[in-house]
Amino acid sequence: MGVTYAKAEGAPMKSVRKCPNCLVGADGCTCPPDSGDYARERADGGARAGLLPSAVWSVGAVRAAIRRQDAGALCRALRDHSGLTQGDLAAIAGMTQGHWSRLENGTRVITKPVKFRAFLDSLQAPEDFLREVETGARPVRLDAQLPHDPSVSIAASDAAALSLAFAEFITPSNVDDIDLEHLTRRLSRVATEYVYSPLMPLFADLTVIQEQVFTLLRGRQRPTQSRQLFFLAGVTCLLLAHASQNAGDEASALAQMGVAQKCAERADHTGLRAWAYGTDALLAEWSPQCRTALTLTQRAAALAPAGESRIRIAAIEARAAARLGDRHRAHAALDRMQQAREETPAVDEVTELGGLLTFPAAKQDYYIGSVLNLLGDYDACEHHAMRAIDHYITGPAEMRSYGDEALARVDIVTARLARGDIEAASQTFEEIAAIPPERRIRQLGAGLQRIEAMLQQPALTGRRASQQLKEIARGYELPMNGTPVRSP
Repeated sequence: MGVTYAKAEGAPMKSVRKCPNCLVGADGCTCPPDSGDYARERADGGARAGLLPSAVWSVGAVRAAIRRQDAGALCRALRDHSGLTQGDLAAIAGMTQGHWSRLENGTRVITKPVKFRAFLDSLQAPEDFLREVETGARPVRLDAQLPHDPSVSIAASDAAALSLAFAEFITPSNVDDIDLEHLTRRLSRVATEYVYSPLMPLFADLTVIQEQVFTLLRGRQRPTQSRQLFFLAGVTCLLLAHASQNAGDEASALAQMGVAQKCAERADHTGLRAWAYGTDALLAEWSPQCRTALTLTQRAAALAPAGESRIRIAAIEARAAARLGDRHRAHAALDRMQQAREETPAVDEVTELGGLLTFPAAKQDYYIGSVLNLLGDYDACEHHAMRAIDHYITGPAEMRSYGDEALARVDIVTARLARGDIEAASQTFEEIAAIPPERRIRQLGAGLQRIEAMLQQPALTGRRASQQLKEIARGYELPMNGTPVRSP
C-alpha cells in the first residue's frame, strides 16, 4: 500500500494522505477516527526531498534494521547513511517531521509486519525487502553478484549486517562534545538575556532547547554525555519554572521544578540539586506556602557549593524567615550569608551559565535590604537598597534586573515612610511610577499594598503629600494575570 502518486501532464506530484498511526493510505486505513490526524498533504513541486539514494539499501545497518523490523533503528540508519534530514525523509514517507522523529527516538513503534511493510513501501524500498517482511524470505543482495555457494554468501551477509548493527549499538552516540557545547551556550544566552529582555521570545527558545535535549536523551549516549544532557535538561526546566511563575502559572512552575530535581538526580550533580532546591524555595516564598521555603533552603544549604549558590540560599532563607516574623532565624541566615560572601568560591557549572543563574553583589544587597525592611530596620534597609540600585545602574546592562531595582525602590519608600519622611518617599515613588509598563513586575503589588497601609498611620494621614502619594499608588497599573514578568 503506502504512498501512491498521480500526476497529470505538467502537474506537480502530491502524496496521498496517510494515517500517522498505521502508515497506511487514507483509503485503506482501519484506525478509529480519533486515533490521530492524517499527515497533512504537501506539494511535491520542490518541497519533497525526492527518493532515497539506491545505495542506502545496501548498507548493513539498514538491512539489519529491516530484518529485525526495527523502525527506530531503520530511521536512524537511513538518516545516517543517506545524508538527508528528518524533514527530507519524512517528506519521502508522506508524514510529518515530528512523526518521523518519534519513530526515530522510539517514542512510537511499529509492531505489526503489515504496518512495517507499509512503512517500507512509503520509502520506496526495493521489492525484495517488502517480500521479506511479508513472507519471511531473505532479501537478495543488492551490491554484489552471488558466489558459487549462495547459502554461504547469504550467511556471510547476514553475519556482517548483524555485526554492523551491534557496532552501531555499542559505539555511536547521538550527541558529541560540539553538540553539548552548543546547547550549553544557548542555555547561557537565555539565562543571561532573561534578566533584562522580554520573556516570550526567551520562553519560545527554552521550549525549543527543551525538546531537543529531551529527544537526545531518548536516544543513546555514553554515560558522561548522558549526565551532561540531564544537567542541561535540569537547567532548562529551572528556567522554565521561573518563566512559568512569571507568566502566572504556578502549577506549571511546580511541574517544571519537579522535573528539574529529577534531572539533577539523574545527572548526579550536587550544584544543580542545590540550585533546584533554592529555586523551589523561592517559588514557595512568594506563595501562601512560605514556611515550606525554610525546609527547602535547609536541603539546599546542605548541598550548595561555596560561592554565589551558598550566598543565594542563605538570602532566600533570611527573607522567608523575615516574612514569617522569625527575627532570630532571619538574622542567623544573614550571618551565614555574610560568611558565605567571605568564602573562596568553588567551581559551579550552574553559576557559570550566568544571568538568572547567578547571585551578584547587586542582588545580594537587594535581598539584605528587603530582609531588613521586613524586620523594621529601616536605616540599614535604605543603605543596602541604595547600594543595590547603584550596582544595577552602573553595572553591566546584561546584569541589570529591573524587577529587583523596582522592589529596592519600594523598600526605600517604605523605610522613609516609617521614619515620617513623606517628601523623600514621594520623590522615590515618582521613580517607581516612571517605570515603563513592560518592566513592571507583579510582585510590586505587595509593595504597593504595604505603602498604602503605611499611609494610614495617624502621623501621615493628614498631610497633603500623603494623599497625593496614596492616589498615585492606587492608580498604579500592574501587569494582569498571565502577563510575562520577572520574578525577583
